Order: sequence, then C-alpha cells, then structure tokens
Amino acid sequence: MIIALLADIHGNLEALDACLKDAETRGAGRFVFLGDLVGYGADPGAVVDRVMELARRGAVAIKGNHDDAAEKTPHGLNDAAQASVAWTRNALSSEQKAFLASLPMTARDGGMFFVHSSAVAPERWEYIENATAARLSIEAAKATYVFSGHVHDQTLYFLTPLGKIAPFRPISGSAVPLPSHRRWLAIAGSVGQPRDGNPAAAYAMFDSAKEEITFFRLPYDHALAAKKIRQAGLDPLLAERIERGI
Repeated sequence: MIIALLADIHGNLEALDACLKDAETRGAGRFVFLGDLVGYGADPGAVVDRVMELARRGAVAIKGNHDDAAEKTPHGLNDAAQASVAWTRNALSSEQKAFLASLPMTARDGGMFFVHSSAVAPERWEYIENATAARLSIEAAKATYVFSGHVHDQTLYFLTPLGKIAPFRPISGSAVPLPSHRRWLAIAGSVGQPRDGNPAAAYAMFDSAKEEITFFRLPYDHALAAKKIRQAGLDPLLAERIERGI
C-alpha cells in the first residue's frame, strides 16, 4: 500500500489540490492527514470539505492544534494566529466544525502510528525539534513507524536496536529505505505553509510493501493562495509567509 502523508494544510486549497493530484498520479492508494487542516489560510471550509470526502472513502484524519482551536479557546498562539482562529471559526459551517471536533488525536494501523505532534502527550501539542523529543515520541507510540506533522520542516529520525537516534534530512523525490528492524519517526512537512525558505508545498509517500518513504516538494500557485489571504483581510504577514516560505 502506498500512503500519502499530508500535514499542516492550514486552509491552503491551492497547495492541497496540487499535492492530492500529485499523490494520485504517483499511485497513492490511501491518504492520511496529520492535522492542522485549518488556520492561517483563506479556504478552511473548502479544505475541510476535501478531507471530509476522502475520509468517507477511507482516509485517516488526525486533529491538529489549529483544528482544536476551531472549537476551543486556543493557548500559546501569537496575535496573527489568534486573529486567524477567530476568522476561521466564522468561515466554517456547523458541519465542518463538527467534523474537526470529531477528529481523533491519534490513530494506529498495524505498525504505524499517526499523530500531529508528539505521541508522549498529543494534547500538549509539543514540537519534535530534536533527537531527544523524537526518541520520546517513538518510545511512547510503541510502533515501528511514527508519522507526524506540527513541525513544518521535513525530517526523518531513526532509532537503532542499540538505542541510538539520529536525524536525516531528506531530498525531494529520493526514496529512503525504512527497514522494520529499526524504529522511525517521519515529519511530513507542511502542505500549506512551509517555513524553510522554499514556498513549494511539502508532503510524503510511504510504501509499506517496499518499506520506504519519499518526501516531495511541489511548486503550486502560491501567489493565488497569498492573494486570497489578503483579500480575506487576514494579517498580511500570513500572505508573505506563503510567498516566501517563511
């Protein structure tokens, strides 16, 4: 089974549609959404509708902190994010809000574990920004493969049988073997708001039969996505982030 892993879409319909089309072309048989469908972007409703339809057809969708904020008072967000949360709530229908509220914090499928942030305490929305945090998440998940979002940069960590852990920076389009005698944590990157200086959308594909993962960076019409943010009256910084990948 080839699984498309998409995280941190953040209401960016142009980026999502580009990634879905690319993944289907590459033979994706299943889709997994690793949280933060909404927030920052100008098309939260359309993005949720896309994911709802795919979920009806068997896709897995996990709750992210911005999805959670659509129904609860958010904590730890900056002013631009807070304003985006308020705008997003008004932009979503009752059905869309109900779908976000229904999303699980984690999901498990055989040797795979899906979570937006860390498996240690998913509800705390902790970032996996170093090897120590990755180790704790892998150990808490008790799975061969842990797939996460939240951190917008694509990173792969592996834990050896001897307990050593190391990060690996993937190259777009280059398959990486994930032998099951080790344990792995893959951060898929952000579909809708990359922050590494490259505006191209980010997602990953996991081939469970071949035991390998491929990370992708995909150019899309980010100028249109940024234009929509400005037209919606959201903070201009959010548009600049889309344009510059920051």
